[in-house]
Amino acid sequence: MKNAKNAKNVKKLAWWCLPCAVGVFGACVAGAALADDKEDKAAKEQTFRFSKDDLGTVPKGWTAAKTGSGEGSVWKVVADDTSPSKTGYVLAQTAESPSALFNLCVADDTNGKDVEVSVAMKAVAGNNDQGGGLVWRYQDANNYYVARYNPLETNYRLYKVVRGKRVQLATKEGLDQPAGVWIALKIVQQGDAIRCYLDGKKLLEAKDGAIPKAGKIGLWTKADAQSRFDNLEVEAR
Repeated sequence: MKNAKNAKNVKKLAWWCLPCAVGVFGACVAGAALADDKEDKAAKEQTFRFSKDDLGTVPKGWTAAKTGSGEGSVWKVVADDTSPSKTGYVLAQTAESPSALFNLCVADDTNGKDVEVSVAMKAVAGNNDQGGGLVWRYQDANNYYVARYNPLETNYRLYKVVRGKRVQLATKEGLDQPAGVWIALKIVQQGDAIRCYLDGKKLLEAKDGAIPKAGKIGLWTKADAQSRFDNLEVEAR
């Protein structure tokens, strides 16, 4: 009789504890899901800065390339006390490349289709060309999108490069951001819609489906444009 009563009490206790167990299990699952969400977000957001460790060379995890033929596209980390990131080091294109050459430097560990990308850029030198900009959906050195600002021409332009040929998609003329100062470039692409910003202002919009696949993120200058870049931020959407 006593054993039967004890068994009954144990059964009641088990039923009473079940909601607690379910609650603990649910909390564990929710906690794991939250941790996964944080990991996913961290994986989608990347920030690239430069350091003394790579001084005088192409930084680790980056690849220099070029669209066109000829000597040029020489990228290296250089010291710059004015760097927006406050590290004191930036990535610079240092060659006086031929007028038809596009200088590229691509972050190897990037791959995005719908992205938001920003960078700080400073035009330092260039007689035929100045400034530079952002590259995204980079398939190879002949296929990518690029948005660039040129203080020599006082314009901001969006292009696609397909099979090595550059085609203009949008332009904003008559801008007055001078060479020698840091400016902020940002692009957002969602599907085939592209928006381009300069110092926080949306200046360019276009739609284009020529490069529909995900690709790498990189930096760009043309010809003898010797420009510096810092604080590249990438967010995959």
